[in-house]
Amino acid sequence: MDYAEYNRAAWDQQVEQGNEWTIPVSKEIIAAARDGDWHVVLTPQKHVPKSWFPSIAGLNILGLASGGGQQAPIFAAAGARVTVLDNSPLQLEQDQLVARREGLSITAVLGDMRDLSQFPPDSFDLIFNPCSMSFISDTHRVFKESYRVLKPGGRLLCGFTNPARFIFDEDKLAQNEFHVRHKLPYSDTTHLTTSELEKLRSTNEPFMRSHSLEDLITGQLKSGFILADLFEDVSDNDPISEFLPVYFATLAIKTTQKST
Repeated sequence: MDYAEYNRAAWDQQVEQGNEWTIPVSKEIIAAARDGDWHVVLTPQKHVPKSWFPSIAGLNILGLASGGGQQAPIFAAAGARVTVLDNSPLQLEQDQLVARREGLSITAVLGDMRDLSQFPPDSFDLIFNPCSMSFISDTHRVFKESYRVLKPGGRLLCGFTNPARFIFDEDKLAQNEFHVRHKLPYSDTTHLTTSELEKLRSTNEPFMRSHSLEDLITGQLKSGFILADLFEDVSDNDPISEFLPVYFATLAIKTTQKST
């Protein structure tokens, strides 16, 4: 099942409910970014190393599925030219809320992260993609499209959920019980019961799925990228983080010739 349409409405509702990834950054954070003191995240806690970025001023950045009034306004305040593509109109509106409040320029584009056809080749210096691959079915299209729209030498920064995170029963995790239930690759729509899916719908939770490490890492390499760096991260809100890194992020660089 391709559930992009459902997830669009679900993320709009997450904005209304005040999900932590939909809350716009403060005036103080924007003021600091204007002074050169800025930090962004691809995963819940760790700041992305500054070494992953070229000089930010004048950089053409695509925030890929990164609406929410958080990373994009920081980049814009630091001097980058920022475009954000997101599946949720209200997530995009969070970026525009900060832009209006702070006098920033951010281009908002409503769309599916797997389809970047509206952007010509070599459009961006950097693509910033916080953890969102778990909301789509096909990562290969994202990597191929990202490669196409990046300039030679451009950088793709992605955050991911560790596939191992999806083997556990969520209801039991809420009670701090680690019950292995699901065979990977996981998908809400194929692994949950009808009543469990209805529970997700009733609370406006986006549908999720896992991807293999082969898809997430080798998929970048096969699209032509060179993997330059990687870090792992945890979340204070996830009991599994006591035992393994629940998230990781990669820095990939566009080469001038695709691998075979």
